[in-house]
Parts: sequence; C-alpha cells; structure tokens
Amino acid sequence: MAKTKAHPFRSIHTHGLIRVGACTPRASVGDAAANATETIALAQQGDAAHADLLVFPELNVTSYAIDDLHLQTAQQRATDAAIASVVAASAKLRPVLVVGAALPRNGRLYNCAVVIARGQILGVVPKTFLPNYREYYEKRWFASGAGLTGLDITLAGETVPFGTDLLFAASDLAPFIFHTEICEDYWAPTPPSTMGALAGALICCNLSASNIVVGKARERALLCASQSARAVCGYVFAASGPGESTTDLAWDGQAMIHEMGELLAESTRFGRERELVLADVDTGRIAQERMRVGTFNDSARLAGDPELRFRRIAFEHKPDFADAGLLREIRRFPFVPNTPERLDDDCYEAFNIQVEGLLKRFVASRSERLVIGVSGGLDSTHALIVAAKVMDRLGLPRDRILGFTMPGFATSDGTKSNAWALMRALGIEGAEIDIRPAARQMLADMGHPFADGEPAYDVTFENVQAGLRTDYLFRLANQRAGIVVGTGDLSELALGWCTYGVGDQMSHYGVNAGVPKTLIQFLIRWCIRTNQYDGETDSILESILATEISPELVPAGADGAIQSTEARIGPYALNDFFLHYVVRHGMAPSKIAFFALHAWADASAGRWPRDFPVAGRVAYDLPVIREWLEKFLVRFFVTSQFKRSALPNGAKVSSGGALSPRGDWRAPSDGTAQVWLEELARGLP
Repeated sequence: MAKTKAHPFRSIHTHGLIRVGACTPRASVGDAAANATETIALAQQGDAAHADLLVFPELNVTSYAIDDLHLQTAQQRATDAAIASVVAASAKLRPVLVVGAALPRNGRLYNCAVVIARGQILGVVPKTFLPNYREYYEKRWFASGAGLTGLDITLAGETVPFGTDLLFAASDLAPFIFHTEICEDYWAPTPPSTMGALAGALICCNLSASNIVVGKARERALLCASQSARAVCGYVFAASGPGESTTDLAWDGQAMIHEMGELLAESTRFGRERELVLADVDTGRIAQERMRVGTFNDSARLAGDPELRFRRIAFEHKPDFADAGLLREIRRFPFVPNTPERLDDDCYEAFNIQVEGLLKRFVASRSERLVIGVSGGLDSTHALIVAAKVMDRLGLPRDRILGFTMPGFATSDGTKSNAWALMRALGIEGAEIDIRPAARQMLADMGHPFADGEPAYDVTFENVQAGLRTDYLFRLANQRAGIVVGTGDLSELALGWCTYGVGDQMSHYGVNAGVPKTLIQFLIRWCIRTNQYDGETDSILESILATEISPELVPAGADGAIQSTEARIGPYALNDFFLHYVVRHGMAPSKIAFFALHAWADASAGRWPRDFPVAGRVAYDLPVIREWLEKFLVRFFVTSQFKRSALPNGAKVSSGGALSPRGDWRAPSDGTAQVWLEELARGLP
C-alpha cells in the first residue's frame, strides 16, 4: 500500500522554521583525514535528524591547536584532501555544512569557514579579527580577511567565491538565509555578523575554537545571546571539544543555539564523545520582529545598506516538507515563564509595575480613596491586593480603600463570602450593595420578560447587572473623593468579554489591563509564596484560586451548574496563547495552530510552570484548537475592537504585548476577520 503523504501543515518548513545544529566532533591533533571522518559522521547524524544547517568548530578539519604546523605544506595539502572527502560525502545529505579549515590563497594563509551543500562548495569566508593577545598568536600564521570582497579561491579542485561579503540563501526555501563568522569575530566591538544580519541573514553562524578558563563559558553565552538579540537573528555557536591539543590550553566543547536573545539548545560541556545539538529557529518570527523594530532598518541605512555590498550565494536545498516534529520548546503559557527562577523574577516585576502604575495615578489625581468592586473572583481579588500594596507603600491605612460587593441574581454564597473574608483580612473598608432591586426596576422599565417572571437570561439581563455595578462604583467614587479601580484583565479585553461604557470595560484606571488571566493566577500564587500578606489573607487567596471562573450573571441551571466563562468563550489557556502570537508576533493563524498543537497535544510532555495544579494539566487536540482559534479570531478582530478603542489608562506589564489604543495595538473598530479565517482554513488539514 502506498504511504500517505503528510499534510504540509505538519512540516516546520511550512511555518518558516529552519532546523540548525551545532556540532562538537572529536578532534585530532592535526590528522585532517580523521577530522574529516568525524565531520562526515556528524553530517550523517544531522541528515537523519532532518537538519537544514550544521555548524562545526573553528578549524575543525585542519585542527586548531597545532601552532606552526599550520604553515607546513603537507598539512595544507591534507586539509585540501579532507575537504574534498567531506564534499563528496555531502552529495546525498540534506544539511548545509559549515566547516572550519586553514586555507592558503595568494601567498597567505586564512582561517576559514567553508560552506558545503549537496556535493559542492558554495563559498569560503575568511576570519576578520585575529586574536593576538594572552594565549592567542593567530597573526603568526593567518592573514585577516578584512576588506576581502569579490574574490575566488581554488579548493578541492573547485574555484569558488571567497571573501567576507558572502551570504548564503536557499533558492527554494525563502527564509533559509545565513551568514558566517569565526570565533574572535563576535568578541569584536563590530562583529561581522551585524553587517550580515543587516544585509538580510536570518541565521548567523560562529565557528569557534575558544579555549576554556573559569568563567569564559558564561561570557560566550552572554555574547551569543546579546548578538542574537541585537542583530535580531538566530545564532549558532560551535566550539572545539575533546581531542584538541592540551599543551597549554583546554577545551570544553561549548555549543549553543540562540534566537533573539533566547537560548534554544546547548551542548554537554567536557564530554568525551561527539555531540550534535539541534533546534528549530523561527525565521518567520525574526522577520516579523525586524519589520516591527524600525531601528533595525535605520541601522541598515546608516551602515550604507549592507545588502548592496554582499554577494548572495544561492543554492538549491530541496526541502521535502515532511513531518519532522518540532525541536524547540513552545511554552503552554507564553505570558508565564516555566522555570522557577524566571517565574519569580517576572512575577516580582509584573506585580510591582501594577503597584507603581496605580500608585502614581492615585497620587496624581489627588484622590482620597480607591474604590473597587470586589466579587470574590480572580480579577477583582488581584486588583484589590495591588491596591492594598499601594496603601502600604504610601504609608496610608488600608481603610482608604473602599471595597463594595454587589450581589446580583446569580452571585453564589461562596464568592460572596470570599469577597467579604478578603476585605476583612486586608483591613479595607467594606460594604455591600444589593443590585437586584435596581436591576428589577430597570428590567421592568424596559419591558424585559424577566420582569414578568420569565427565565429570559439574555445579554440585556447580564449587562443590566454589570452596568449597575459600574454605575454605583463611579457615583460612590464621586461621593467619597475616590477613583474607580478597574478589575478587567488583558484576556477579557482581547475577547471583548466585558460590558462597554457603563460596565466593567470602564474605570478611572485599569490596573489589570496589561495582565492576562493566566498570569494573574500566578501573580496571586507568587504573593502567597513570597509572603506579601499574612496567613489569613493567603488562605483566602488559595480558596479564590480554586473557584471556577464565572461572571455569575445567570442563575445556575436545573442541574446546579453555574455559568462557566470558559465554556462560553473557550479555555483562557488557549485564548492567551492565541493572543500572544497574534499581538506580539503577528503570526499567521495556521502557524499559531501548529505551535498550539505542539504545546498542548500531550499533557505529560514539556514543563509546566511552578505551582500549576496537577488537576489542571489538560491536553487539546487539533480540532479543539481550531474551534477555539476560529472563535478567538472573530471575537478579536471583529466584535471587540471598539471596546479596546475606548480603554482607560493602565500600565503595560508584559513584553508579550498590551491592547491600549495608545500603545501596542492600534486597529480599526470596523475590521473583518476574513483574512485570518481564510488563512487558517487553507493552512490546516
């Protein structure tokens, strides 16, 4: 039976990802043939793993620590023969190979990167900056490639492009464009990869033979991360490992892959065996970021448009668009770090951004009080504990906060008791206003069927309650010389899950407007874990975290089930995932679905953030992801923007983005989701 061809949706290449590898071969001391054998073995391993690009250490074919042997004719001829054997072996292999060799040209010897693909040499890039300090004496043997452009070199019987002006680009896989530099080049104040990135390279490669001394590994990691962030690129770094001469130096085999400042993969240091580390670099994300950051284009213009000076060496890559999995971690909660140390750092910053934002507004408005509706739900709870910290920081009594619980037709005893318990524990001034009489009167005045005893729980029924609560809060703030603290969060604003105008969309300051629902849960847990309040408050916060998310506007059904927000609008975990990739990265819906599938398909795979309840660790398959993504796109692009266009002030909290019409997100209120829905339909199986 013929094998069914996988749908291209499953391929990383469909979504602009390139699989790159950093190689740590077992080196020899000057045995070029043995080094070539190691190179070929790793190339075959990379081919089996569907790699597109493999980067080897500096001078990995020749050997690095052989000192004056570099100048020996026999050594140079052995290197040429070894390169020829690697070229021949590459003919039927998928990956492009970037290998290191010492090569003579026109009476000089150069420390080079040789780029090889499918049986041919694409080009040779010489090292620009030669270290000649401390333990390095490279100028004793090598000439700098600085200023060498438009030249050729004869190598392994071929005449191929030579110079520091080379970019390599796949003719049949548009995002696959890379630049190469060598070791010291990225230690320089002006790394050649900066010009390569400005000329269009999305991936930058570094072949290194950097020796190891205490602390140097941290410095190399810092340089890789910073260069990938500053040049807005993927950065592949491969360094010499076991087998180099240890006459005076030692080698640790550090290899790393970064993308825009983020570490994707790293090797085992001080290993004894050859190693290949792989990761999928998201060139689509890189290209989007460059478009968003005008500084990148300005830098290219100020540098005289480097793309005009580079030779772009085209090659045929022959991608097969097979399902090769995904070799990068996709966080289930992109607004929430999944490592304990980063989670604590981010929660500390997010919480204090909110506190400082509300504190400034409170002081600047010369208000006497903060007025807040306290429902016993997540959002109002978090807004209230932020307000309490504001008073603490200003040295004011917490009873300057006026908390009002306003039960309606569906308010449960549990949330109401939690609201009161929290207000008492925090020591604020609490009060209760039953909105049901006013709501009944308004519904009767409108001739709503509920006033005649019918169970008509439509949007009008819900919004009458939401609007009355906000109306009361504003009038109470007028009466008590206060400002209304908004409690609605970023996720609700994305989905339009708020009542416009005289409703929970409006306040004097939206303290939660920059915080998604998924992050709010972790911020409350962080407050508990770091003892921001007292034990009594902590126990109430735990109870609130365990309560199902509900607007509590519609009475429970005959089966006793309460109104569920997530049953109506979808899981907040998925909605926040969609939100991040739409707003922060402008990602196509089919790619968002691809990432969501890899993040959520298997609840047992990958890391969950610290303190995330085991019972909540669920999985979502592609049909579920597609269903909620389609609904998200309609709510986000069509039905909700007019609400976001009239938002009150509120501090941006996450680099993942915000929805203020004065900041990250500016869009027409009369838009359509058709473009996004059609792309999703085309891209999915």
